[in-house]
Order: sequence, then C-alpha cells, then structure tokens
Amino acid sequence: MKRKLIAAVGVAGMLMSVAACGGDDGDSGDKTGADGFKGQTLTVWAMDGSTPPGWTKDVKAAFEKKTGAKLKFETQQWNGIQQKITTALSEDSPPDVVEVGNTQTPAYAATGGLADLTDLKAEIGADWTEALNASSVFDGKQYAAPWYFANRVVIYNKKVWADAGIKDTPKTREEFFADLKAIDKKTDAEPIYLPGQNWYFFDGLTIGQGADLVKKDGDKYVSNLADPKVGKAMEIYKKYQSFSKAPKDKDEATPQQAEVFAKGKVGAFVGMGWEAGTAIAANKKIEKDIGYFTIPGETADKPEGVFLGGSNFAVAAGSKKQELAKEFLKVALSDKFEGALAKENGVIPNKESLQSHLAGNGAAEAAAPAAAGGGTTPLIPEWAAVENDPNPIKAYMTAVLKGKSPADAAEQVESEINKRLAQSS
Repeated sequence: MKRKLIAAVGVAGMLMSVAACGGDDGDSGDKTGADGFKGQTLTVWAMDGSTPPGWTKDVKAAFEKKTGAKLKFETQQWNGIQQKITTALSEDSPPDVVEVGNTQTPAYAATGGLADLTDLKAEIGADWTEALNASSVFDGKQYAAPWYFANRVVIYNKKVWADAGIKDTPKTREEFFADLKAIDKKTDAEPIYLPGQNWYFFDGLTIGQGADLVKKDGDKYVSNLADPKVGKAMEIYKKYQSFSKAPKDKDEATPQQAEVFAKGKVGAFVGMGWEAGTAIAANKKIEKDIGYFTIPGETADKPEGVFLGGSNFAVAAGSKKQELAKEFLKVALSDKFEGALAKENGVIPNKESLQSHLAGNGAAEAAAPAAAGGGTTPLIPEWAAVENDPNPIKAYMTAVLKGKSPADAAEQVESEINKRLAQSS
C-alpha cells in the first residue's frame, strides 16, 4: 500500500504554527442514539500552521457541543508526511481525519486508504468552487473535501513602478509586458526577477492555455509536453523571462527570489504571498514599497491560470468513526468556519462566496480572483515520480530559454517523463 507521493506546495509557510496535541484515546467506533457520540474522541491530523488558535478553539467547541464527543487535533510536520500518512492509513487504527495536500490526494485515494465522501459532497458541497474541489475527486468519486488554498500573485515594488511612471497595475498580459518595458527603459531596476525554472508559474501558464501535461495512450499516461498549447505557455514564460537577469538554469529558491527582491532593485516577481514576509525579513525598509496584483491573463476579464496549492480534509477508510468524522467535516467546512480560517490565515476558502473574508489582506485579495480558473499538476498517482529531482520539465524550460524550440526541447525530455510515468508506485 505504500507509495511514493508528490510533495505538497509550501502553503504552510504563509500560515501560523500551532502546538501539537495528545495521543490515542482507545475508544471504539460510531454508536447510535441521540447521545451516540458521547464518550468518543475524534482524532484529526492537521499540518503545522494549518489550524490557527482562534479557529481551532472555536471549531473544537462547536463540534463538541453538536456531537457530545471530544475533538483532538494532532499537529504534523510537513517533512516526511507523505510516508507517515501512507503508513497510518494502512494500519488498523488510523487517525480518523487527515489533512492531505491537494496534489497528494489522488495517490492516497488510489491505495484505498480514503473513505468515499460522495454523500457528504451532495449534502454540503454543492457550491464548492469546482477548480478547488477537483483534486478531491478520483475515478469519479469524492475521496476528500476541499479545505484551503493559495496561489501565486505578482509581488511588486511600488517605488520602482512609480519611478517608471506607471500609475496603475496591469489588467492584461500585454499591459504587464508594457510596464516591464517601461521599467527597463526608465529605471536602473531589473523589471522582473524570474529564474528559468519557476516550474509552478509555468504550470499556471499551461493551465491558462487549457493544456494538459499528460495524455492517455491506451491504458497508460504519457507526456503531452509536445502539445502546441504547452509550447505557447512556454513562449509566454520566455517573454517574461527576457526581462530578467536571473539564471536560466535555476529555480526561484536558488537564490531565494524574495531575498533578491528585498534589495530594492527589482520591479516584481511571481510568488506566494508569504514570500513578501521573507523579503521584509531580509530588508525591513522595503515593507512600505510592497504591493500585490493578480497575474493578468490575455484579457482583462480572465486572470492568468495559476497552480493551486492547498489542502483537503479526508476521512481514513479504516476509521471506525465514519459518521463522527463526517460531523466534524460539516462543522469545520461550514461557511462560518471556512470564512474564519480565510480571515485568520489569509487563505482562499472553498467557496467563492466566502472570499469577502479576505478583505484587507493584500496578497490574498490578489490571489483570490484567479482561483476559479486555476488548476494543479495532473491529478493521477503516476505523476508523483515526474517532479522528483532532477525534474525533466525544468530541463525542458531551460532548453527553451537557451534557444531550443518548445517542440525540440519536449522531444529531449519526453522519454524520461514517460519512463517516470510508467514506474510502479
């Protein structure tokens, strides 16, 4: 049952830390009757930073009042979590509810470790944002529930933009390119810092082009990198990268792009909202100059495609408290507590109607408009191996930036992608 699973996006970096809670209580499964849940304890594994103090306290109180049962959150660390959850789901007494990274969910579902929540979706999930719910569905069934999300935005230096005579943020991709040209011409700043291997930004561009990175060939998946739509996304990336002095063979963490931006000589970069905090930690003086805007798409009415990172809640198939677990999900995912989490942690909630709770959080307000049109990497268990280092798609990106055509660069790496897609987990 053990599988090698894809790593979650580091959304937790923008969130607060919480303390770990206690261990197993040893009670038995669901009981019937008006007070059927009394005397039971539901165990929820949540990742470090996902459950802020105010939200946790209020959810716990509401759940315990509703059910008569106790709720125990156990905080988990991101490092090594894939193997830990895989092992736990295969045991006789797993945690009842687990937070799982959205791109990990299909792989866990494929092992048979997650309970079918299709009935819960019908009851409480009719208006979940479709793009956010997509990762919870596997083989046509609902194996998790969307909890919280985040995506990339443009983080920019207001002073640099003002020095270039730019009075407003761009609403279309061409306006953005025009602004970068103005910064290049009228200031001594680097218009945008964009290394050649910011792979998740590229993935967002492919989503914006309506492209898929894999396709079905008989009963197996193979690379779709040679698709002209993927090539178009890479050409857009190449145009952005032409305004940058960043290395073409490094990613955004080598060096940390926020620390480069912190020096005050960069007009903008594409990153997660929490990266602004990294910049401020490196240079407190830049805080007053930081602004955010949604990555603009081809037209003003539709933002650019973005990679949606985030987490789902799932119920362990082996839990003996299936009904009690669903009661927890009804509480935690209610409009009240989804809105509260969005406000306290600055994350995108699972319904568009709840985005008003992000008011006043500049990064979250910039991220939210793109969520409905966002997506993820391919939601298949076979994808896990593709992103392992060295990531062949990063090699493809660098090859294009160094002069190869997208088609030739795709041909160069597709055999490796196909080999990885064929690996048994």
